[in-house]
Order: sequence, then structure tokens, then C-alpha cells
Amino acid sequence: MALDVLNLGQVRIHSGDATREEAMKEAADILEAAGAVTSRYFDAMQQREETVSTYMGNELAIPHGTNETKDEILASALSVVRYDGGVDWGGEPVTFVIGIAGRGDEHLEILSQIAILFSDEDEVAKLKAASSPEELFALVSAAGV
Repeated sequence: MALDVLNLGQVRIHSGDATREEAMKEAADILEAAGAVTSRYFDAMQQREETVSTYMGNELAIPHGTNETKDEILASALSVVRYDGGVDWGGEPVTFVIGIAGRGDEHLEILSQIAILFSDEDEVAKLKAASSPEELFALVSAAGV
């Protein structure tokens, strides 16, 4: 991908579970630490989730803000967190929470690459089998995300 939106520090693996709110907060905190969003982006993610679920299928959720809160985005970036214990995402089982912040229309290109990666069940199995954040980062990066 042409955009440099992910680095190793934005990839985490947890052996346990999390609530949907905890997972969204971690996704937002990683984006904020990367300098991509303001501290108000978590609120924007919650607003989005109230109107439409960001559950995408295949154990993936992509929390992000609303169009009205685009001003909270300072730069395009991703956070990738795997919860081996799972997250109950409004009744749907989620293992991967990918926080996204996209300047302008950059989020569309980022979302497209993520959708391609997670549409392949073999690729998702590889992501689930990654034994370290470094390995998970390498797999996601190799997919062009």
C-alpha cells in the first residue's frame, strides 16, 4: 500500500478477552499514541457504533469515527489488536479489532485492503496463528495493509 499507516508499535496480541468498549478504547488509544487522532476520537468511535455496527464478519471489527468527527483525525493510521479470548461485538464473535483513522478519502483504500485480507479464511487462520506482534505485523504488512 502506498500509505504508511501501520508500524509494529500499533500491533498487539492479548491472550484474554475484552468488552467491545475496552477493545474500541484500546484501538483509539493506539491511534492517539501514534499521533493520528485526538483524544476525542474514542467518543467518535462510540457514536459510530451507536448508529451502525462496525462488525465486518470473519471475526473482524473495524471501529472508526463518524463523518461529522473527521476533524479529530490528524493523520491516516491503523491499530491492529488480536484478542485470543474474543470480544462480544453486539452478539458477534470478534478476534481482530482494527481501529482506523483516514484523512480525506484515504480510509477507503485502507478499508479495501483490510476487506481483501479478511475475506480469505486461510489468511485469517494465519493471522490467528501468528505467535507474536512482530509476526502479525509482518503478515498484515505483506497483505498490503
